[in-house]
Amino acid sequence: MPERAQMARMGMRTFWWLGLSALIVLGDQLSKQAIVDHLALYQRQPVLPFFDLVRLHNTGAAFSFLAGAAGWQNRFFMAVAVVVSVALVWWLATLPRKGRGVLALGLALVVGGAIGNLIDRALYGYVIDFLLFYYREWSYPAFNVADSAISCGVALILFDGLVLERRRRHR
Repeated sequence: MPERAQMARMGMRTFWWLGLSALIVLGDQLSKQAIVDHLALYQRQPVLPFFDLVRLHNTGAAFSFLAGAAGWQNRFFMAVAVVVSVALVWWLATLPRKGRGVLALGLALVVGGAIGNLIDRALYGYVIDFLLFYYREWSYPAFNVADSAISCGVALILFDGLVLERRRRHR
């Protein structure tokens, strides 16, 4: 295949995966805006016996890691999000054409989630979290759509690397 046609095909495939990333960003931002429009800070809205919507502002990373720092962490996490997103888009654009759909999906999810949370940090200086699962006194740290996309994306990347890569090598 001529190199120009191959590059065009790679670009189109990357475009579609980044379209999924854009949908993640859109869903994340719309859901956060709905929470801001309907809940005051720290307000909880019960949905199920084990699940509430709640409006929280997280200045840290996952599980509020470094949330109590002096403010430098916001710029640090923004820089990390930019570097990781650029690296993952490059990785996505250079993937082989066949047999890497799970990896591509994982990369697209992580990119969308990273950009969704990056937007919050750039606009507000914190990330809006609102999904709260709990049982009696125990609760899982609140999270959002972007966090979910990142978690699912990382799981898919690990599955591709640990399980599917082994299968590809044995063929």
